Amino acid sequence: MELSVNDTPAYVYTGGRPFDRRQAVVVLVHGAGHDHSVWNYQARQLAHHGFSVLAPDLPGHGRSQGAPLPTIEALADWIESLLDAAGVVHAALAGHSMGSLVALQAAAQAPARITKLILLGSVAPMPVAPPLLEAAARTRDSAHAMINQWSYTPASQLGASPVPGVSLTGLNLRLMERQRDGVLANDLAACNAYQGGLEAAGRIRVPCAMLCGERDQMTPRKAVKPLQEALANVPGGARMIVIKGAGHAMMAEAPDAVGDAMRGFLTTT
Repeated sequence: MELSVNDTPAYVYTGGRPFDRRQAVVVLVHGAGHDHSVWNYQARQLAHHGFSVLAPDLPGHGRSQGAPLPTIEALADWIESLLDAAGVVHAALAGHSMGSLVALQAAAQAPARITKLILLGSVAPMPVAPPLLEAAARTRDSAHAMINQWSYTPASQLGASPVPGVSLTGLNLRLMERQRDGVLANDLAACNAYQGGLEAAGRIRVPCAMLCGERDQMTPRKAVKPLQEALANVPGGARMIVIKGAGHAMMAEAPDAVGDAMRGFLTTT
């Protein structure tokens, strides 16, 4: 569906079901250089199991209009505006990679509106390797190749896929290529510059789960510990869920495991 967010058209995927704000709402926030489609499997699973789903294309991404927003804080403000536009008072937030920083910041600055938080492939701070920053700004194809190499496990690089006949790396390449010029460079710079993650984590007071790919090279498990420890005020502590055999692109490499973990956390915590 399309919503007007801050007077600008924004596309929002609802998982193949009509959006109903009377149900429990989950907002799914995509990562750098991506759009809502990275959540297709999980959005459909949640939408067909009692949740109303909002999986937006962030400003300037996918089918959403406007310029890409330059900071994580600005993106978090936009998520609040999205909730207003959809008439939603309370929602759970889930974010992947850059989207996890957006979800974290949004949950910290709007504590009365956010009911639960799921961070996938998340670390804070989230520094970006200088060669990737430079490639994103100057040679997008080189940046895309780096991201594919670092996001997927060797099996996926060789063609393994949970969906027969689908090349995960090929699909991700097409997804990144269809974004507008400058979007990836903008997003990676926003991740690299954001220094408020640990402080924001200390303000979170709602249940939180952290999903980490067992073979994640971009946000490996050992790097997640500072953020997990900073979530000290989360009821029962931040719950770590390791997605077996998956890399950073866990939603594509292990769609069922990620969807089951998200739904289990949202329904039982």
